[in-house]
Amino acid sequence: MARSDTLAPRSVLITGASGGIGAALARAYAGPGCMLVLQGRDQQRLAAVAEACAARGARVLTKVLDLRDRVALVAWLQSVSHAEPLDLVIVNAGVNTSIGADGAGESWAAVEELIAVNVLAAMATVDAVLPAMRARGSGQLALISSLAAYYGLPVTPSYCASKAALKAYGEALRGWLAREGVRVSVVMPGYVESQMCRQMPGPKPFLWSAERASQRIRRGLLRNRARISFPFPLALGTWFLAVLPPTLSERILALLGYRG
Repeated sequence: MARSDTLAPRSVLITGASGGIGAALARAYAGPGCMLVLQGRDQQRLAAVAEACAARGARVLTKVLDLRDRVALVAWLQSVSHAEPLDLVIVNAGVNTSIGADGAGESWAAVEELIAVNVLAAMATVDAVLPAMRARGSGQLALISSLAAYYGLPVTPSYCASKAALKAYGEALRGWLAREGVRVSVVMPGYVESQMCRQMPGPKPFLWSAERASQRIRRGLLRNRARISFPFPLALGTWFLAVLPPTLSERILALLGYRG
C-alpha cells in the first residue's frame, strides 16, 4: 500500500549530508522510529551529523563516498533500496565553481567535476532508487536545484547550467511518475548559509540559515509541492529575470553586482 502524503517519511536517504542544507535536513528528519541513510565525502563532518541525528533517536547509516564514482554509487544505492524501502530520497549533493574574482574563467577540470556531481551523479541516484519505488507504487524524490536555474548568473555559468538541468529533469520525472504513486519535488533555494555559499562570488541577498531552509523544504515535501522555492522576493526576482527581455535582465544583474 502506498504511504499517505500526510505521513512523515520513516526512511530517508540524503546525499551530500555532511554540510549545509544536507546536514540540516538530516537533523530535521531525525527522531525515534526514523532511519536515516546519509552520504558525504567528509568522513569527520558526516560522523558529527550522524551523531547528532542518533542523539535525537534516529537509526543512522552512513556512507563515505565520492559521487564521481558512479559505479560504486549505484551499487550502494541498489543495495540500500533492496535492504529496506526508502520513503524519501533527497538528491542534495552538489559542488560549485566560478569564473573567479578576476573573471579569468572556469577551469575545464572544475567544470567536469561539477557536471559529474551535480548532474550525472544526481541522475544516477534517481535511476538507482527508482525501480524499487515504482515496483511498490510509493516513495518520494526531492531534487535540490537552485533559483539560479531560472537565469544564468555571469559569475557561475556551469553551476547555473547544472541546476537548470536538474530543474528540468525533476519536472519531467514528476509528470511521468505521478500515476505510479512516486512523488517528485524540485527544490529551488536561494542563498543558504554554508561553506559552498560563502565561496560563491557576488552578492548574497536574503541569506537564510540552513535550519530555516530545511524546515521550508520539509514542509513542502510533506505537502508534495511540485516546486519548493524560497525566499519569496528572490524567487520572484529570478523568475522575472527569465521572462524579461534578455538585454534588460543583463542590465539588472550588472547593476546588482553580478558582473563577469
